[in-house]
Amino acid sequence: MPKISQRAVEMPASPIRKLIPYSIEAKKRGTKVYHLNIGQPDIETPETALNALKNIDLKVLEYSLSEGNIEYRTALNNYYHSLGFEDLTTDNFIVTNGGSEALNFAISALCDAGDEIIIPEPYYANYNGFTKTFNVNVVAIPSTIDTGFALPPMEDFEKKITSKTRAIIICNPGNPTGYLYTREELQKLAEIALKHDIVVISDEVYREYVYDGKQQVSMLSFSELAENCIIIDSESKRYSMCGVRIGFMVTRSKKIHDAAMLFAQARLSPVLIGQIIAAAAHQNDRAYILSVREEYTKRRNLLVDLLNGIPGVICPKPKGAFYCVAELPVDDTEKFAQWLLEKYSNNNETVMVAPMGGFYSDSELGKKQVRMAYVLNEKDLRRSVELLHDALLQYNSREI
Repeated sequence: MPKISQRAVEMPASPIRKLIPYSIEAKKRGTKVYHLNIGQPDIETPETALNALKNIDLKVLEYSLSEGNIEYRTALNNYYHSLGFEDLTTDNFIVTNGGSEALNFAISALCDAGDEIIIPEPYYANYNGFTKTFNVNVVAIPSTIDTGFALPPMEDFEKKITSKTRAIIICNPGNPTGYLYTREELQKLAEIALKHDIVVISDEVYREYVYDGKQQVSMLSFSELAENCIIIDSESKRYSMCGVRIGFMVTRSKKIHDAAMLFAQARLSPVLIGQIIAAAAHQNDRAYILSVREEYTKRRNLLVDLLNGIPGVICPKPKGAFYCVAELPVDDTEKFAQWLLEKYSNNNETVMVAPMGGFYSDSELGKKQVRMAYVLNEKDLRRSVELLHDALLQYNSREI
């Protein structure tokens, strides 16, 4: 048998996707599975994007430019100008195959093996995979559910900085917690980054989806970070087009841009058809965004209120994105989530959640927590919580 690399042995499984084989088996048994485990919205993709897909009339599906075709980068430039960043040009953007590749480019451009990146936790689980791929070490700054996952003092970030620190990654608004950074917090992060000459990588893919009249503040707002900031962005969640696999990185730093371009050229090019569809999505999108934000607000309020109505469940109300983290009255949500798919059924229905262990550097911190995505309609969310409530009663009363 061939030898498998140590990198592969140490690569963490996705807590979002690793239970999928169990859901497939459940469906084979005739069980309907309500998927709260993954951020796959049921919201329809914008009509402009769907029409662009239907009307593609190309005789040759050729390579796109490694940095992304000018037509799409122009659409992105116009979009960022509408956000107030009028100093940007098309040369500040590198189009990628999803936001994931943009993160990989950013880490590749900044870090060597053994370097460190500071990340507040819980954090998007795939940050573990991205850093592990390049033998980069995550240094975590913990937050807790009892404070609604509010960030610890900014001074805690500075305490973690060493000679190996290359960047701080934030997700704003946050996946999985829905935490929304204040301008004051971001200003302090900017000051820390400049003081130690490190980079802030700000993952802003959920920018549009913030609630209760609040506004997301982009790290691009701090012009003093021109050489020390990378924005990670994606069309997947903004326009409910996860399967198109189009994301991008934005930076004012020519040095970082040129370094990332070497990796962009090595992988040849981003998806041609995806760029055509994504560019079309940006046409007259304001009404679409407002409508979707209103829908997510209703779903958030419904899901969080229903969850907090279950005895023993704790679920803070998120300020952005479309996820919530709930603490359940079980000893191990990994085992519980698998049991839901293998053993539990109510009227041939069950629910799938994402255990939170993989969203922490220390899985024990998330042992009683799950992430749920409010990407289903209100009827399905109600039924999902009914199933979860019933399942908890059965799970905690079963004979071990």
